[in-house]
Amino acid sequence: MVRVDKEAFPAAPYPFFVVRQFFDAFREHMFVLEDGDGELRGYVMSTGTDDAESWILSLAVTAEMRRQGWGRQLMTEVLSHLRGRGAHTVVLSVEPDNATAVALYDSLGFTPSPGGPVRDYFGPGEHRLLMTLAL
Repeated sequence: MVRVDKEAFPAAPYPFFVVRQFFDAFREHMFVLEDGDGELRGYVMSTGTDDAESWILSLAVTAEMRRQGWGRQLMTEVLSHLRGRGAHTVVLSVEPDNATAVALYDSLGFTPSPGGPVRDYFGPGEHRLLMTLAL
């Protein structure tokens, strides 16, 4: 997962220890994409469903697997899983300039926060658009 994350987000991948902690804490809410050789090519991970709300922590697909519907399939799987676990709301944050990701989330029914991107959400210069989906 660390390799896929580094490839998908070369400027700011999750550190190994964060991926490890997410895996330990949320493995039942993690879905992966493997190629025919069993090589990991993508993943989506979310939190549990505390108070009927869940957060998508990350969605990543390697470059050679993009634009083939795999990100949508991973999201569809995790959303169905969360709905089955009692989630009523799913929230995520996305880089506002990532038009492809924003379009994917929009097409899945996520709506952006009315105030627009949150400046410095993850620190100076790390703006994020918060998007919410009612299940």
